[in-house]
Amino acid sequence: MSDLLRRLDLRGRDELSSVLPRPDTVAGRPVEAVQAILDEVRAGGDKAVRAATLRFDGVDVADPRVPAGELDSAAEKLDPPLVAALEAAHDAILDFHRSEAPATHTYRRDGIEIESRPQPVDRAGLYVPGGLAAYPSTVLMTALPALAAGVTDIAMCAPPAPDGTLPPAVLAAAHLCGLTEVYRIGGVQAVAAIAHGTETIRPVDVIAGPGNVYVATAKQLLAGQVGLAAAFAGPSEIVVVADDSAPPTSAAVDLVVQAEHGPGGRAWLITWDETVADRVSQEVAAIVDASPRRAETMATLADGGYLALVDGPAQAAEVANRIAPEHLQIMTADPDAVLTGVRHAGAVFIGPWSPASLGDYMAGPSHVLPTAGTARFAGALTVEDFQKRMHVIRAGRDGFEALRPHVSTLARAEGLAAHADSVDRRAEWAERGSVR
Repeated sequence: MSDLLRRLDLRGRDELSSVLPRPDTVAGRPVEAVQAILDEVRAGGDKAVRAATLRFDGVDVADPRVPAGELDSAAEKLDPPLVAALEAAHDAILDFHRSEAPATHTYRRDGIEIESRPQPVDRAGLYVPGGLAAYPSTVLMTALPALAAGVTDIAMCAPPAPDGTLPPAVLAAAHLCGLTEVYRIGGVQAVAAIAHGTETIRPVDVIAGPGNVYVATAKQLLAGQVGLAAAFAGPSEIVVVADDSAPPTSAAVDLVVQAEHGPGGRAWLITWDETVADRVSQEVAAIVDASPRRAETMATLADGGYLALVDGPAQAAEVANRIAPEHLQIMTADPDAVLTGVRHAGAVFIGPWSPASLGDYMAGPSHVLPTAGTARFAGALTVEDFQKRMHVIRAGRDGFEALRPHVSTLARAEGLAAHADSVDRRAEWAERGSVR
């Protein structure tokens, strides 16, 4: 098999932006097609959702809600090791997010007291992808941060199989998280249903979860109507930085791990050693050739597989920053020499014993991460995606008097007389012995 990773020799280059391919989350979006489905569901409700599910998934789902009995009994259909793995992942993920949950913060200054209170949203919507595979891990990685944030009202959607069911592992994961509202709906119609609401599905305040470009585009088009957790959580991607201390097979399989999700993703190898480049490329070809998901992996690498030769750790970090990957894996003798320069990545994995797959399932942080370069301004799904800050401000007489002249001056400078009067008249009333 020929080299699956397109080589870019960046050695000696100071300017990188013109030679590094950068995904465009706007130009490639199927905006018109997605907007049409959003509009159909908004106008047609349950009937439109059912029609879209038949059209796109090939299955007629008359009642999309999963019965409580199916959720309760799903774990009975799984092998005990899988049940144990789901329980272990549940505990690790929930424990991490509880530890990271923000607390109320109190600030005091010159007679002013401000409480910053994290408040959970009333209702969250989770999207769990399907189609090519079942993702019970994504149930855990979206539901548990919401629960740790204090959200008690959660609706989950996942695309149905051809027989109209959801995988038992997905249902078991939902039941493990205490979810009772699960719908057999996928794609844009699912996002539309939980955002707009239908006759049987109440609208949510925040939508979380990864998906294909259609799902990600739908969420972007709904920004402002609902909160969106993480940025563009689209097709999976990884950057592996490796030197001659990294086992070539490990570096190669970690590239394939994310590429096997299917088309639209990215897989980059960055190294300053040509021998490493050759060996890892050979291993990638061999692993892909034997993979049961060869077609999906080849589709990713055909458009998004690259190998960058760089001068050293500093340039490796700069290339990684330009890519701003979902996953960044550093497998070098001195990983801190690379990590020191890293500013933009969804999650970073250090050393040969920290593959990104640990983060995908068990490490603790959510595997819902920004893709397509959006790690430049966004981070992983966290508790805070399901909360908003509410500030409670208390001022005593001394605090009021200290600020009043400045408030009045700024308000009058902006031509807002009532704003100024709201403080000046209080001062006048106070001088007369009463505040009215």
